[in-house]
Amino acid sequence: MQTLNNKTVYIVVGPTAVGKTSYAISLAKQLNTEIISADSRQCFSELSIGVARPSVEELAEVKHHFIASHSVEEDLNAGYFEQFALQKTREIFSQNDSVVMVGGTGLYIKAFCEGIDPMPTIPAEVRASIVSEYEKKGLIWLQAELKHKDPDFWVSAEQQNPQRLMRALEVLIATGKSITFFRSAQKKERDFTIKKIGLEMPMDQLTERINNRVDQMITMGLEAEVNSVINYKDKTALQTVGYKEMFDYLNGSITLPEAVQQIKIHTRQYAKRQMTWFKKDTDVQWLLHNV
Repeated sequence: MQTLNNKTVYIVVGPTAVGKTSYAISLAKQLNTEIISADSRQCFSELSIGVARPSVEELAEVKHHFIASHSVEEDLNAGYFEQFALQKTREIFSQNDSVVMVGGTGLYIKAFCEGIDPMPTIPAEVRASIVSEYEKKGLIWLQAELKHKDPDFWVSAEQQNPQRLMRALEVLIATGKSITFFRSAQKKERDFTIKKIGLEMPMDQLTERINNRVDQMITMGLEAEVNSVINYKDKTALQTVGYKEMFDYLNGSITLPEAVQQIKIHTRQYAKRQMTWFKKDTDVQWLLHNV
């Protein structure tokens, strides 16, 4: 059995648009190693502009894993990522003493570091029904459903995060049990060292970077990209900022300027949720990042 006591995974976390990609590439070059992405959307080959996938030039600088490696037709989750990333980590460790992981999907990083309980398989029709209801009735409906039907979960839920709420509701409907039933507090011990680096910047600076990035996405052709995946719009992968708003624009619900403004607002809200998640982790060493 390979001993990994002298091996280290450096995990770079932080909110969207803070500059994690460039920092991780620089760190990986210093360590002469490879990068595993911990982003639940950049792994899909059909999505590029809207998920701010690293550029072709950036990907050429350092070998990346879990980037454009899967299809939106696949239902991936934190449990899948845990196994994928552990396997890839061991492969890289056979040649290197370190690995760099980078991403903003907190649950994926938590699964990699601590393990995650296997979740039940959800029938596609259950998921589609919940997504449809959410699209018609909005976040307030989703919150009310869970507050009433799963009060134990609701107490500790990310109450403004529709993805987490829809996931909890679909588990409840499919199994009759709360999602908390499938989670244990048992942390798995890893046989390698984990060091977490958090990047942050003043909110006004981050907001400016988010706004500029969204404008750049539009210029780069976000509308065409969203059009190209419109047949998958009910898939979990597409229930995400940048795509939902553009779907609303394409079906005539809102104008393009309204969609752009909504993307900026929702991305800023997402960045705040990410910071709330990562700030709870006392293992993260924070750096003020100036790009």
